[in-house]
Amino acid sequence: MTAPAGGAQDSSRYRIEHVTRFVYTQAVRRCTMSLCLQPLQVPGQRLADFSVKTTPPARLTTETDPFGNTRHILTLHQDHDSLQVVSISDVEMEPPPALPERLGMSTWDEVRAGGADPKWWDFTSASPVARPSPALTEFVTGLGVEPEGDPLADLMALSEALNDAFEYLPGATSVDSTIDEFLASGKGVCQDYTHVMVAIARSWGVPTRYVSGYLYVTADGSGQPGSAFGAATHAWAETRLPRLGWIGLDPTNRTLADHKYVRIAVGRDYRDVPPTRGVIEGGGESQLEVNVRMTLL
Repeated sequence: MTAPAGGAQDSSRYRIEHVTRFVYTQAVRRCTMSLCLQPLQVPGQRLADFSVKTTPPARLTTETDPFGNTRHILTLHQDHDSLQVVSISDVEMEPPPALPERLGMSTWDEVRAGGADPKWWDFTSASPVARPSPALTEFVTGLGVEPEGDPLADLMALSEALNDAFEYLPGATSVDSTIDEFLASGKGVCQDYTHVMVAIARSWGVPTRYVSGYLYVTADGSGQPGSAFGAATHAWAETRLPRLGWIGLDPTNRTLADHKYVRIAVGRDYRDVPPTRGVIEGGGESQLEVNVRMTLL
């Protein structure tokens, strides 16, 4: 697994333009929508600027959800046959500190003791999508990765094993797909890889959360100057380990999350952090178009 180099690199600053467009076959009379688009302000990630605008203009209010994510509540009470939401973020990312090669086998006792703390129950208990099932139990048995050595090494081995076990195939699943459907087909996207990673790590007693965000990759390679066009939001997992805190693991790309990963929100699974979710009155059939442009400044 690729580990990010710590401390040797300068910070990176990104501008992220995220355009979401809804087109309806019939006029929408009213809509209310929750937008989860503002990147987090957390250690190692500084949000320098953020704006969100809509066409047609809508009323926007801000709230913080139970996981610390910032949401904008959109309300629009006028007829419209399309709605465009444009968010622009300027984010400065610091390289993560270097990780030790191992934490030590005795650390598993600390991990499980910490995971029993009620404040982590949201991230150690089953959630609507990341939950155990007979199919997942059978899959884990065949995977051959167990929490029996060093926690950091075991979790990295799990991430690598998931990368080997599945085929990345856009369109193979939807946002509503379950873990069992992903296991049956063996094909999916980052959301699916992450849900499996989250469910298994939690079964080991490790506080683990789902992360939505952006990954900077250009045609010239990961981390090279330029702009990444036609991208979309990305997903990965974060596990909480003694003395290290939250560590990002991306099974989709077989790597640890570093300064190229910009976090928008964290939750129990995808259902806590979709970029847009709402209700409309009218509208008929709808079509969703999303485009993300991420530029290294």
